[in-house]
Formats: sequence, C-alpha cells, structure tokens
Amino acid sequence: MRLRLTFVLSTLLAVLPALLLTALTPSPAAAAEDASSVPLPSISATTTQVASGLRRPTAVVAPDDGTDRLFITEKRGTVRVYHPDTGLASAPLLDITPAVDESGNERGLLGIALPADFADSQDLYLAYTALPDGAVTLARYRLDESRLEPLLSQEHAEYSNHNGGQLAFGPDGNLYWSIGDGGGSGDPFKSGQRLDTLLGKIMRIDVSRACAPLAYCVPADNPFVDTPGARAEIWLYGLRNPWRFSFDAADGSMWIGDVGQGHWEEINHLAPGRGGLNLGWSCYEGLEKFTGGDCAPGETYTEPVFTYSPYTGGCSVIGGHVYRGREHADLVGGTYIATDYCSSTVWALRPDGRGGYEQAEIGRTPTQVTSVGTTVDGEFYMVNDLPGGLHKVSFAREEPTCRVDRTVTAWGTGMTVDLTVTNTGDAPVNGWTLEFPLTLDQTVVSDWNTDLIQLSNVIRASDATHNATIAPGASITLGYLAEHTGGTTAPPRFVLNGDACAVGR
Repeated sequence: MRLRLTFVLSTLLAVLPALLLTALTPSPAAAAEDASSVPLPSISATTTQVASGLRRPTAVVAPDDGTDRLFITEKRGTVRVYHPDTGLASAPLLDITPAVDESGNERGLLGIALPADFADSQDLYLAYTALPDGAVTLARYRLDESRLEPLLSQEHAEYSNHNGGQLAFGPDGNLYWSIGDGGGSGDPFKSGQRLDTLLGKIMRIDVSRACAPLAYCVPADNPFVDTPGARAEIWLYGLRNPWRFSFDAADGSMWIGDVGQGHWEEINHLAPGRGGLNLGWSCYEGLEKFTGGDCAPGETYTEPVFTYSPYTGGCSVIGGHVYRGREHADLVGGTYIATDYCSSTVWALRPDGRGGYEQAEIGRTPTQVTSVGTTVDGEFYMVNDLPGGLHKVSFAREEPTCRVDRTVTAWGTGMTVDLTVTNTGDAPVNGWTLEFPLTLDQTVVSDWNTDLIQLSNVIRASDATHNATIAPGASITLGYLAEHTGGTTAPPRFVLNGDACAVGR
C-alpha cells in the first residue's frame, strides 16, 4: 500500500535524517516492494542437491548460534547436522529412537523448533509420535544433558495418519504446534470442529516457564481459556492435517498449508494475532462444502487464500515460507513459496494489494519434498523423503515463453471467455496443452478452437489440429462458454506445455 504524506517544512527537516537512514538500509518490507515489480511467471525456482544419505527427513531448521549449521530431523527419531563447508555429519546430533513410534507412513519424528535463546540454553523442541501407542507428543530436549522431557501429548492410536507435527516459535515468543484431525478419512471423530480435543488444531503455549501441574503455561490471551469444555491450548481449529506452517519474519503473519481430503489442497494466510479462527474442516474442504461434513448453524469460517486441485497431479501441499533472504530479494522478497509432495510443483503467492493474491507455478522440486526450511539469513533449503536428500533453493529471472490475454463477456448466468495465446519464445510450439483453473461457481458448457476437458476446477485445453503449431511471435485464439452462479472472473494463471505463461489483460 502506498501512502502520500504531506509535511510542513519543519516536520520534514526533523525527520529527514531518519528518512535518509531508512533509504540507505534496505528493510524486508522494502525488499518485498522491489520484488513486486517482477511478475511471478518471470521467476524460475531451481534446486541443487547439497547432501544425500538422509533417512526419510521430515524437517529442517537453523540454529541462530553463529555456526551456519542446519538441523534435519529423520523419521526414525534422529536429528542430523549439515554444514555448507563440511557437509552432512555422520553422527547424529541426538537420537530419541527408543521413544519414537515410526510405524505407518506418517508417524515418527515430525517437527523441530529452536527457541531464540538456543545458543545459551541448548534446548530444542521436538514433535513426534510416541511409543507405545502413537500419541502425538511435544517434548523439550536438553542437548547439554541428552535428556528428553515430554511436555504435552494427544492420544492418536486408532489411525496412523494425520499427525501434523509442525513446530514454530511465533513473533510473540510462544511455541505453536499443529496436530491433524486423528486420521482415517472424512474426519471420523469430527475433531476439526470440536474444542475438547487437540486433534485438528494448532496450539499456542508458553514453554519458557511452567504453571503447575502443567510443564508449560497457557498464555492468558489464548482464545478459549475461558470457554467451558475447551482445551485452553487451542489457537486455531477446523484443520485437517496442517503438516507445515510458518510465520513471516517481516510482519508476523501466519501461513498454513493444510492437506486436503482428495478434492482440494489449501493455503491459509492469517494476520498476526488472529487466534480463535475456524478454518472450516470438515464442513469445508478448501472453498467447497464437504459432503457429510460437520457444519454448525451460524458458524463463521475463514476461507483459504489459495486452493488447488489434486487433478493437477498433486496430493499433499507442503507449506513453505515467505522469502526474506538477501540473495534473491529482488525477485522473490515478500513472496510465499510452497510445493506439493506428489506433483513437485513450486507455487508462488504474493498479496496483490487489492485483497487478492498473485499466483504462479514457477518450477519443480525434487520428488517427494517433505519440508522447506530457512537459514538464519532467510535462504531456502528443502528435504525430500525418498531417496533422502537436502537441496538448496535458488531463484532466477526467466521470461515466460508464452502470454495469455483474456476477454470475458458475462450476462445473467452465462459467460464467454476468449483466450489469445502468444508464443513469446524463439522456438515454435508444435502441439500444445494449456492448463488453467476455474472458480468453483463456473462450469464449461462448450468450447471452440480447442479440445477441452474439465476436471474438477482444472481445465485442460489441447490443440485442435488446425492450430497445433504456434510460430515464434504468433498467436492462436480459443475460448469457452460457461455457466456461472455469480463469479465471472477470468482464470488467474495458465501453464502451456508445463511452463507458466505471463497473464495479459
């Protein structure tokens, strides 16, 4: 948001030194503003493998202790150490395998967080499923004593999936912890909407002190501390499996990747301090009412800011971070980066200043990424499940080789959308497939100059033989007639033969 300020001369003279200092010292917010001038489709994300030999890594964090190390959790119950100069250390930093239940694909050591005083305290926090019954557990580990101290647990015996497991310290210094809805399919325990269980929630607790008989304290401003029958630790509810969430280091806002049932993967973006919100599951999956879901009359649900359908090849969203590093600040400063365990698509999201979000697919990760982590300086790393590697993430400017211009004509319950696809590259396109999403309230009725298929909200439009070739600088047109129930917005993003296109008018 840009503000025009008018100052009298005396005020200007008073604040001029501070303004000059600000101009000479780039801030994260300034970096984000600079990056916003680069269209997301003009950004390419790539990865470089820097370590191998990890056994099913699940999370990566960086201690702020001047060592430039990364700590990487492995599903079995070990934490490994990587240093950019010496590589992956063979001996683990810690080993809690005797305490960890790693049965089932989604159980094990799942999350790690380091407090601000880690360099002095040598304390770290772990989320894992515990023996003998898979209870989802939060514990403190004291490195200097090699001692594990369980702090809080939630029974989770019947199903082995949907354990959540993200841990992160918020800008308020409290520890946030996610747990899935208890597993199975369709929220069988109706956990998402219940406040008497930690299943399907994100918790917020103060681990810097103890409030007997608890080994931690519940912040007095948690939203449900005075709600009869509710667990006071709950910060957010209505979640299915919030495998990874993070806080933006610049503004303290919270980004959550919540894994869907089968129709929708979703990302939520919440302003700082917005506790007590209901994120919808299992009344909603993404923006769509979930068949047989648990819906309460008059309930207010917070909608995700981004959804995508597994019909694009995805299966589990892997929530990431907002980039606040320096190396690529001119390209992706202030941009949220996430991926998907199955499709390996790199998603980029950025507030557009009008209440919405720019969005683009900007690359591919290695197969089966499980977590995105950052260095102390804000640079990105990823770990992938099988075969078990650590990868450094880089960004570059790479102009798209296609552009799509859109014309929408709407009336009553109908609309037509004409698309002009231009080959902006230097090589001919011989045979093409254009993929793009529709909003939930639009359904294609007919099409022209293309062979079009609608899968959920995903449209896959292929060439119609007579327009299969697009010469460099040339354009082809196609379009469709759709019914709508109120929403007449044009598709927000396009991918031509796997490459993101610039979006014109």
